[in-house]
Amino acid sequence: MSLASIRLGIAVRFLVVAALATLTAGCFQPMYAEHADGTPALREKLMGVELPPLDVPNSSHEARLGVEIRNALAFKLYGNATGTSPTHRLVIRIQPARSTLMTDANTGLPTSENYGINAQFNLIDNATGKSVMTGTTASRVSYDIPGSYQRYARARAFRDAEDRACQEIAERIQTRVASFFFAGA
Repeated sequence: MSLASIRLGIAVRFLVVAALATLTAGCFQPMYAEHADGTPALREKLMGVELPPLDVPNSSHEARLGVEIRNALAFKLYGNATGTSPTHRLVIRIQPARSTLMTDANTGLPTSENYGINAQFNLIDNATGKSVMTGTTASRVSYDIPGSYQRYARARAFRDAEDRACQEIAERIQTRVASFFFAGA
């Protein structure tokens, strides 16, 4: 093959790719873009989601997790602490789990643990009172315990793992709710 035919082949491929990109350029629509036709943008739809407190016993360990998830989700949906007048209500139930991954052979105390949260969520239309979307999500994070006798380090590592799991749950729920509204709800 000559150098000219190789260059011609590359040029033809480039032109085909450029033509396909031009044809599909109008199909792309950013998720959070403002609409020129007056329909509400995704940001306004997300601002209409009410986040009631999670149904967990007061002063329990799960209550702290519920507040953490709710606050993270409010920030992700609204960008601040409150939304607009609610059109939908998002009900969330959580179930935390903890398991030991590795133990010290000499002491029998854990050196690495896994922490997880399973969450079920239900998006309810306030106008009809009917569920429009349900789903489940989970988060699993691991953490190391530096030294088997360091109680504070273990407690701090555990709390950091809880916070990371709560942030992941909030992120996943926000993504699913945004996808629901973007799809045309």
